[in-house]
Amino acid sequence: MKKISIVGIGPGGLDEMTPKARRAIESAEVIAGYNTYIKLVGEIIGGKKIIGRAMMQEVERAQLAIQEALSGRNVAVISSGDAGVYGMAGLVLEMILDLPEKNRPQFEIIAGISAVNAAAAILGAPLMHDFAIISLSDLMTPWELIKKRVYSAAEADFVIALYNPKSKRRINQIIEVQQILLQFRKKNTPVGIVTNAGRENQKKIISTLENFTQEDINMFSLVIIGNSQTFIKENFIITPRGYSI
Repeated sequence: MKKISIVGIGPGGLDEMTPKARRAIESAEVIAGYNTYIKLVGEIIGGKKIIGRAMMQEVERAQLAIQEALSGRNVAVISSGDAGVYGMAGLVLEMILDLPEKNRPQFEIIAGISAVNAAAAILGAPLMHDFAIISLSDLMTPWELIKKRVYSAAEADFVIALYNPKSKRRINQIIEVQQILLQFRKKNTPVGIVTNAGRENQKKIISTLENFTQEDINMFSLVIIGNSQTFIKENFIITPRGYSI
């Protein structure tokens, strides 16, 4: 019996992958992941066995990866960003811990640079104070619950990072989020949009709460909405921590 590593590969570029994550991939005999993410690390995979699946096939992918580890192979299950932030860590860990202890493979969760960190660095310093991360995908979370979380974070004056902000199917939800936030924040509240953070065709947009929904936003975008203290300076977003200058 060998080992299964649940690896966060970072936002996309190999230079934004941790050395530990890279070592886990290079030493693995089997790589399991969403096809798009496998392509991002293709140059360090080599001739390894690939368990590649499309989106919404996470359970099957995790089961096959665990079976490979139980059969005596080193396996790396990869997620973009950090595997524990909307990634595969929770699912794989739960499935391993459901096995009798004597039948479990060895396992390790390896942290990665999350998309929210990568996007924040591109935008400047928008996460210098308390913030909340909310996914607008309603595939596994009811939309009413998502709206409740947005409302609560807005009322508490958190900086808010939005994952999965808009898709071809979900085009009105982000407008609803904007309307909730406008109940608590000024129209000129800074909003940053980063698309393809750390990847080819990276794009940065600085906008405002009043206008950001008019910008090009898709599933590869991450949106960061400032709190009541956030400001824009020379095309960068800063949320002050409170230091005296």
